[in-house]
Amino acid sequence: MAKPTGFLEYTREEASKRPVEIRAKDFREIEELLPWDRLERQAARCMDCGIPFCHAYGCPVRNRVPDFNDLIYRKQWRRALDILHSTNNFPEITGRICPAPCEAACTLSINQPPVTIRLIELQIVERGWREGWIQPQPAEEKTGRKIAIIGSGPSGLAAAQQLARKGHEVVVFEKADRIGGILRYGIPDFKLEKWILDRRLNQMREEGVRFETGVDAGTDLSPRYLQRTFDAILITAGASKPRDLNIPGRNLNGIHFAMDFLVQQNKRNAGDHIPKEQEISAKGKKVVVIGGGDTGSDCVGTSRRQGAIDLCQIEILPKPADVRPADNPWPVWPKVLKTSTSHEEGCTRLWSILTKEFIGGGDNVKKLHCVELEWSDTDQSGKPKFREIPGSDFELDADLVLLSLGFLHIEHGPLVEGLKLGTDGAGNLVVHPGCQTSVPGIFAAGDCVMGASLVVRAILQGRESAIAVDRYLMGE
Repeated sequence: MAKPTGFLEYTREEASKRPVEIRAKDFREIEELLPWDRLERQAARCMDCGIPFCHAYGCPVRNRVPDFNDLIYRKQWRRALDILHSTNNFPEITGRICPAPCEAACTLSINQPPVTIRLIELQIVERGWREGWIQPQPAEEKTGRKIAIIGSGPSGLAAAQQLARKGHEVVVFEKADRIGGILRYGIPDFKLEKWILDRRLNQMREEGVRFETGVDAGTDLSPRYLQRTFDAILITAGASKPRDLNIPGRNLNGIHFAMDFLVQQNKRNAGDHIPKEQEISAKGKKVVVIGGGDTGSDCVGTSRRQGAIDLCQIEILPKPADVRPADNPWPVWPKVLKTSTSHEEGCTRLWSILTKEFIGGGDNVKKLHCVELEWSDTDQSGKPKFREIPGSDFELDADLVLLSLGFLHIEHGPLVEGLKLGTDGAGNLVVHPGCQTSVPGIFAAGDCVMGASLVVRAILQGRESAIAVDRYLMGE
């Protein structure tokens, strides 16, 4: 363990953020790092709690949190990096964008601020890059087996790296023009600058992973060709089918899915030209974001940087409490009000709001007809229920509406249909123990199996599917 009395002697210290008035003018990263000596002091707060709930319950990727905290406190940074990489292929990414369920499960968080686990994770790996400790790890021997991975998000990339290091020939197919999936185009640069991703991709290339962009598996490559050419296929496509809001006025111009908006801005940041007729811009507009989750928050921050004159984010669910309610005890994820860095930059937030209709001026959206809701206890099926409050109807001005209502499932296109893969009631791919689908030699992992979820869960599934594929090919 780290310093036995550290949690009594030191208080939690957060990393500083660039001032709002400066950062809202660009797409550079917001959070800064702590000096190393101050981070070592933060690691000293990790207590001898007996059962590390941060690892055993909180962290989806099962990071060995107490181990690397102890090593950082003892200034053994390189050993801490090895411990971190033993469970997580991309800590420089999770250390930036993970909501840190490990911190919510930290024993200190029962009655104190938790250990700064996410920041410690981030600074371990960033020091590793700075010191040159992170190098390619190519396999010493090749197996002669060929594996196709469909999709280059966090699950696919984690699996690709693990399998390449086992000596397999790995080809990752991505239908977009750049590698990274949700990491490349779904997360704004102010949360994850893309050179960070490219740095890791270069390591993977030197380890033997081959990337093929602009390839729509199932269309550009037939399912039959994939099965004939590769010894195993791993599908790690995301749950990219967005949830729509089919109400009157949905066909008006100016209403877009959140991901279309975010992808376009990331392409601009990468230097791509967006044709005027395809452009989705918040500049000089009144923007309403429907959906209160992280993707909606990303839309708020992006709209602010594009020059929106008014920003409003509405959520159908009631406003969360400021502190844990009695039915939401530690160490489960706290259902409390969270304010993102995008919200800090300025945004009106409304809860318990149902959108009834989009109202247009000509062909363009101009207003939203909304109503306030009253939530009550759950119904017989256990689902919360609500009713519209009579006389609470109101309108919101809007020149641009961004739908951030979550995602349904993987696209059920030629790949899924051509391989005759089974899906469950939610539209996700069905896999058996060992990540294998009903078709021998075809595996699936990540959001296409579990629905839209956290990057850390996708990484874990990618690593687990790599083990399953390797066992299938090698017999052990």
